[in-house]
Amino acid sequence: MPIRAAECANRQQIDHPIDGDGVLSPGVGHHRLVSDERTNASWTGVTIDCVDPARLARFWSDLLGRPRTAEMDAPGWASVGSRHDTAPRLTFQAVPEARAGKVRIHLDVSVGDVEEARRRIEALGGSWAGVRHDYDEGSVLTMCDPEGNEFCIVSYAER
Repeated sequence: MPIRAAECANRQQIDHPIDGDGVLSPGVGHHRLVSDERTNASWTGVTIDCVDPARLARFWSDLLGRPRTAEMDAPGWASVGSRHDTAPRLTFQAVPEARAGKVRIHLDVSVGDVEEARRRIEALGGSWAGVRHDYDEGSVLTMCDPEGNEFCIVSYAER
């Protein structure tokens, strides 16, 4: 799905041509987040509500190959990565209720081969949601972490 340039106000373009509709060409180059000079705002992480923070931190740490950290070292909290890393930190916060309904935001994880990644995710305790999409730019499988939170694994086609 194309990214509208207007939606990327806090991103710095790196080797991404913008077409006449203000759309960044997908699948080419990389983005990195930069601070908004007016507010000094930058993206440092994502917090996920869950029942068992330690279990989800283990799953995501193993999947992404990022260390579990003690930055949010308090009862009912766990984290993967650091807010000082180049990639956003994942923080897991205990909540008393289980997830209800579809989550309105999810993570996309780039992988080399979606079927190989699917097998690895299932071995780590995740599951496949049964949804696969094949596009010109690559393949996408919708997966679930051990608590049923959906995320996508994406294998981008070579261009």
